[in-house]
Amino acid sequence: MSVELLDGAIILGFIEDDEAFNGSVKDRFSHLDTNQDGLLSYSEMLKELQCFRMIETHFGIDVKTDPGELSHIYNSLFLQFDHDSNGTVDLEEFKAETKQMMVAMADNLGFLPVQMILDEDSFLKKAVDRELTKLQSHDHTSA
Repeated sequence: MSVELLDGAIILGFIEDDEAFNGSVKDRFSHLDTNQDGLLSYSEMLKELQCFRMIETHFGIDVKTDPGELSHIYNSLFLQFDHDSNGTVDLEEFKAETKQMMVAMADNLGFLPVQMILDEDSFLKKAVDRELTKLQSHDHTSA
């Protein structure tokens, strides 16, 4: 984990960079697809959904949540990804929903940078790393 400065433009820049975004999504999808069948089942997606930790923490402090409520939330999130309701998520569904979620985050952040604690393998961390690489290469070319 690391503390990073992030704003909506950094996230949108990452999404618009097809090579960076699509590569990151494909890598995450392959990592989650433990049986390598090209589809994510609910159990394969559950670990990813739990990483969001939207309900289990309140300002970083663990909170006890009813297991039935958590199950319902995770099921609803899975259905968000499963666009064709066939019980699995393919790469295109995963990419489309990931993109939609990241656009929503960018819209909510706006143009004012905020500090966030990011997991090293998160899409947001990859967005920040991409931006830093861009800035460093620009500094070297303008020097």
